Amino acid sequence: MGGGSILLFGLLYLIFWVYCLVDILRSNFKDPNMKLIWILIILFAQLIGPIIYLVIGKNHKSDTF
Repeated sequence: MGGGSILLFGLLYLIFWVYCLVDILRSNFKDPNMKLIWILIILFAQLIGPIIYLVIGKNHKSDTF
């Protein structure tokens, strides 16, 4: 992998990470504490946190707007 590929991967990951963080902040969860828990997971589990959120976290959201 060249330097450009690593830079592109890093930029794509940053966009993915910010998307997950914004989605958490804008969402209503069934349990109010889940928002804080997901933010902490995203912040401290940098590599796997956003992936875990997209796989598991979407099920914890409330259906009401």
